[in-house]
Amino acid sequence: MELMPGYKRSDVGVIPNDWDAKPLGEIGDSLIGLTYRPSEVRAYGTLVLRSSNVQNGALCFDDNVFVDTDIPERIMVRPGDILVCVRNGSRDLIGKSALIDERAVGMTFGAFMAVFRSEHGKLLHHVFQSGIFKKQINEHLGATINQITNKSLNSFKIPLPPTNEERTRIASALSDVDTLLARLDQVIVKKRNLKQATMQQLLTGKTRLPGFFGEWQKKSLGELGVTYGGLTGKTKSDFGVGTAKYITFMNVMTNEVIDCTAFEQVNVSASETQNRVLRGDLLFNGSSETPEEVAFCSLMAKEVPDLYLNSFCFGFRLFDDQQVDGLFLTYYIRANPGREIMKLLAQGSTRYNISKTALCEASVLLPPKDEQVAIAEVLSGIDTELVALEARRNKTRNIKQAMMQELLTGKTRLV
Repeated sequence: MELMPGYKRSDVGVIPNDWDAKPLGEIGDSLIGLTYRPSEVRAYGTLVLRSSNVQNGALCFDDNVFVDTDIPERIMVRPGDILVCVRNGSRDLIGKSALIDERAVGMTFGAFMAVFRSEHGKLLHHVFQSGIFKKQINEHLGATINQITNKSLNSFKIPLPPTNEERTRIASALSDVDTLLARLDQVIVKKRNLKQATMQQLLTGKTRLPGFFGEWQKKSLGELGVTYGGLTGKTKSDFGVGTAKYITFMNVMTNEVIDCTAFEQVNVSASETQNRVLRGDLLFNGSSETPEEVAFCSLMAKEVPDLYLNSFCFGFRLFDDQQVDGLFLTYYIRANPGREIMKLLAQGSTRYNISKTALCEASVLLPPKDEQVAIAEVLSGIDTELVALEARRNKTRNIKQAMMQELLTGKTRLV
């Protein structure tokens, strides 16, 4: 392929003629982290940054370890350092990184981490998040050991603009997008917290919506509907083919309303007797690794022909006597009141299960039907706002990826 005028091929791809492809070892220092003994861990002391302190390309302080030991000044982190995970049991976590800022002053980092120290830290932070860096990580990872050595890290090549002005402009443009992403993350967290608080108030009757005063009634789920099983008698060859669709285990676990874009194919012949999923059905996972996650509930809100349920879940079809709103019951069962009920019914030691019989014996508190509908509408409205915010965040992430591809390779210049 013919190069554009003013560009050249390099070890990191096509870059402008006046850019360099530099090994990291020529522009900074890679530092090995602190090795400490369990006896040196304290409730307070010097915070040791570990892999868990890097989340989504930024510092996170939700899971911290503190030590009381002598620490060389050289491995106390400084603003502008880049913290990198270089050893981990999970191959996918190797190379995840974050830029050290003022919040981390006075902290050190653990032996499974490295710090890259350079005057170009703000620019390199974005390079470390890019495909340029990740490609070299994959090329250097050992076949059996998930580790990047200091020698390997120092050999990684990165594209470097010739002037400080251009480097600063690129870093600033990408950091501005990071700031927007961080703000969107904060708004999403606040909205999720609002939803949890609203559910706690409305689904327990602690707060009543205006105009509703009727008594709440205790009902067993067996009074409200009937259960049915998922697919039976299927082999591996039946999945991924055929014209029928089925709802996966994870679709039930992760969604209050079934995601109709995430169905998978299954072959179901006309002679088979299988239970179809209908609009308005509630779907439950019958097992989980923890009792708190047994019998999550998801509503099938649309009519979809030839739709079935995976064999690890079961369905619940509401009676036609209009006692309960399906979406309200879904929120109720997924929220704290429902979780407490299902946790008590879960059976097992290493994996927990709930039977259809036990589910039908579970009792729930129901407000009048019109109040159920009103509560579900409030919570659904918050969910709609969350979906819009998450879509905006995902779009912004995609924009940043495109900007990185343009700016970090010099395809688009900011001079």
